[in-house]
Amino acid sequence: MSLSRRALLGGTAALSFLPMGALARSRSGAADSWAPALTILKRIKAPVFPKREFNIRDHGASADDQGKTTKAIADAIAACNAAGGGRVMVPEGRWPTGPIVLKSKVDLHLAEGATLAFSQNPADYPLVLTRFEGVECMNYSPFIYAFGESDLAITGKGKLDGQADKTHWWDWASHARDPRFGNAVDTLGKMAAQGIPPEKRIFGGDWKLRPNFIQPYRCRNILIEDITIVGSPMWEIHPVLSRNITVRGVRIDSTGPNNDGCDPESCADVLIENVTFNTGDDCIAIKSGRNHDGRRVGVASENIIIRNCQMIGGHGGVSLGSEASGGIRNIYVRDCHMGSPNLDRALRIKSNSYRGGYIENVVFRDVTVDQVAQDILQVTLDYGEGRGGGYNPRIGKVRFENVVCKKATRAFDIAGYKDDLITAIDVRNCTFDNVAKASFIANAEVTANTVRMNGSLWQPVPASAEDEAKHGPGAVTPK
Repeated sequence: MSLSRRALLGGTAALSFLPMGALARSRSGAADSWAPALTILKRIKAPVFPKREFNIRDHGASADDQGKTTKAIADAIAACNAAGGGRVMVPEGRWPTGPIVLKSKVDLHLAEGATLAFSQNPADYPLVLTRFEGVECMNYSPFIYAFGESDLAITGKGKLDGQADKTHWWDWASHARDPRFGNAVDTLGKMAAQGIPPEKRIFGGDWKLRPNFIQPYRCRNILIEDITIVGSPMWEIHPVLSRNITVRGVRIDSTGPNNDGCDPESCADVLIENVTFNTGDDCIAIKSGRNHDGRRVGVASENIIIRNCQMIGGHGGVSLGSEASGGIRNIYVRDCHMGSPNLDRALRIKSNSYRGGYIENVVFRDVTVDQVAQDILQVTLDYGEGRGGGYNPRIGKVRFENVVCKKATRAFDIAGYKDDLITAIDVRNCTFDNVAKASFIANAEVTANTVRMNGSLWQPVPASAEDEAKHGPGAVTPK
């Protein structure tokens, strides 16, 4: 009987070990793991804009008057769109503004030394159709919003400053989940479960659900390039139900609560490259809707390339989920540099039996991790609400290769359900040093090939029943 078969009968993990004859095949096949990404890259094209310029100063922008600047930006965007497209120029200086609505064929360009400083007053933000944590509703407008547009961009060496802090926006994080104030997050989820249409799920006001920073909704052909983002209320770059998206050369430095860096949700054909993330939550989190609403919309996030990025701090370098009800597939991560004492994990895959969906066909390779506070790879089905929801997620076909980590608490924390194994996690040609604790692997199929842990060749070992009981649902998977 093979070791993998014995482990399967043992109940907690199915572990496979490649024979020596398969080693050459796996090495020769390693390059092939990236081949599908090359096909995806051929489809992703950044939009090109006519050489017309509309300077917001010419439309009445004032460094001392938020109202004038907000109107000037809107007028410049309208004129640019009406002319057939071009560049709306934000010149050097600090410009106070309210929310911005982008239109087709418009490149909002921030010159070097330019800052758009967004209003701290929630009353300045009208209600629009948006998604809050994977559920559609009417809520405060994102700071930069577009709906149903095509060929749009935010570019330049300037800065977007959301001016969020402990007394503006960030203090809403706990309020929105507090039963004393109606628990807006729970209320929204119940509305979705009851089938109330999104346009009648009206929030804003005292509900205090924070807006995202940048949100193209049902858009296509999007470019976000070179800008710096600071002080975001919540998620920074959050395209929803959009396709053909390029995010490159951006720097995100915003460490408030739930300050995810880039969260493509129910999007297809996305390239994220040469981006630096220092965030208060996941650097990149790929999502596809939550619970009933995610299943109602039913659109996956797929065909996403992440390369040459730097993840400094946050909960996960790259996270898949937890809002994964519509499915996540074909995710390719390569040539990234991660790590600091403030980065919890390198690759994080998370869902639960209320969110369901699937996460499959993931390639994570050629990544250098200086250090992580917790795990190099975490796969959990006990995130958030945990078990008992009736929609077991499906996790499978994860390739983890050529990854080097210099310091971690654990290399792997992988936990499936006994009645729903995590399948086909293939780890190969990796080196992990200064790992403090043994890996935890339960109810999962893990294959290891040429993996060195603290200087020795490593093979996965199934967690004992005692260890599994100590680990417990949600034991190391905070919300």
